[in-house]
Amino acid sequence: MTSPDPLTTSTAFGERSNLLSGRRLHLVLAALFMTTFLAALDQTIVSTALPTIVGDLGGLEKLSWVVTAYLLASTATTPLWGKLSDLYGRKLMLQSAVIVFLLGSVLAGASQTMGQLIAFRAIQGLGGGGLIVLAMAVIADVIPPSERGRYQGLFGAVFGVASVLGPLAGGFFVDNSSWRWIFYINIPLGLVVLVVLGAVLHIPAQRSEHSIDWLGASLAIATVVALLLVLEWGGRTYPWGSPTMVGMGAGAIALGTLFVLQERRHPEPIVPMSLFANPVFRVSAIVGFIIGIAMFGAIVYLPLYLQVARGVAPTQAGLMLLPLMLGLLITSVVSGRIISRVGRYRTFPIAGTLLSAIGMWMLTRLAIDTPYWYLSLGMLVLGAGIGMVMQVLILAVQNAVSPREIGTATSSSMFFRQVGGSFGVAVFGAIMTSSLASQLASAIPAGMHVDASKLTGSPAVIAALPEAVRTAVREAFVVALSSVYWWAVPVCLLAFVLSLFLPEQKLRTREDMAQDMQSDQTPSDAAAEIETNSIV
Repeated sequence: MTSPDPLTTSTAFGERSNLLSGRRLHLVLAALFMTTFLAALDQTIVSTALPTIVGDLGGLEKLSWVVTAYLLASTATTPLWGKLSDLYGRKLMLQSAVIVFLLGSVLAGASQTMGQLIAFRAIQGLGGGGLIVLAMAVIADVIPPSERGRYQGLFGAVFGVASVLGPLAGGFFVDNSSWRWIFYINIPLGLVVLVVLGAVLHIPAQRSEHSIDWLGASLAIATVVALLLVLEWGGRTYPWGSPTMVGMGAGAIALGTLFVLQERRHPEPIVPMSLFANPVFRVSAIVGFIIGIAMFGAIVYLPLYLQVARGVAPTQAGLMLLPLMLGLLITSVVSGRIISRVGRYRTFPIAGTLLSAIGMWMLTRLAIDTPYWYLSLGMLVLGAGIGMVMQVLILAVQNAVSPREIGTATSSSMFFRQVGGSFGVAVFGAIMTSSLASQLASAIPAGMHVDASKLTGSPAVIAALPEAVRTAVREAFVVALSSVYWWAVPVCLLAFVLSLFLPEQKLRTREDMAQDMQSDQTPSDAAAEIETNSIV
């Protein structure tokens, strides 16, 4: 038996691997772009429609749970989807996630009570948790890291565009149709995704006997739920020092500890603790968590500033966010192309986190009469910074792990980013409410009571106030919003400092991926591969 030629072996393996090119690759990319768009859109599309939904279904006291239910379900199930895709194949799991997401969308659109809407948003979130992470994992399967930068830059642009277009689309449907269409619009898009994936995505599922860490998944979900409830309820529903909050906090710590212990002992954990031994994953996860806090905080509260402080309609508020989308779009695409050309990625998260801090600082100076050109410049800088960070971190993580760990590593990295986003919404919401209540206490004329929680959720309530009171409320709102961005500045600076520790690793090429995939084969498979090449 002659010894195999390494080049021949690598080439033969590469031809039989998952790598795609040409028309099939473009069709798969189009479907994956659409799944990312759907998941990102539903994280923000509800925001401008919430006042109308409450007017139709009632249940003002449950308003925040329409957003929180989706975030809880999607964040907590992200690592589970990634693990299942490693075990049973990307295509099957991605199709399953789309189906669950569409089911939740149909039910949410048909909701007759606020309780039903919250429950169905949770179902929608269960599917949404798999859409983005599995799209990223499929890209890692079919495109080598050396070429992946340009495509993941486009994914970052799609995510950013969808996040910014969410408030615009929500406002458009409220103004021109029904709030129910913010959910029904997912149905035709999701069906197209299912058809395309079924027709052109052919990634062999390597099935074998596996032990799924269901206890670890349950503990992860319970930990995230407990932590978010602490942030959601603390200081608003219950005093921070109350027995309920103390017990909830202690429970969250206990659940988190049990989760770590479970992941250390299980042979196939949902979030392998061994990943944290990899410095690329460790730094990327922490930076992603921190920048997620800042990013979601900015996007959620900018539409409220435009509607409350500037008095614009929901649709117009969405249009005025275009500079944020433009900055994110440009840097996501350009950074991806540069990375593919030069093979280096470390500079971009460093520059991006610094730009994000500068953009946040610019937003701290907003006032009622701030010129729109200044607001646009601040949003442009912030968007440019975010666009240079998010997808590059995913690329770095995927490049640093073996092919069989890509799904788990991608989902784990995105899990921390989404947890950061969820925490950002909760923490900044608490800061906003507390600061607004303090400002209103001194700004509102004596004898007149104004509920801060209603003001933050309904610009229409503010518009109906007497002019003198309305002006005072708008000024109080701007001061409170400024405090949110002041807190975001050191958060971004912390991400900048930590990004300096991100290691630079050579991006793998198609030949490298073929060799890595071959090394991940079982001994019998590898022997068969060598035998085949020797005979040829």
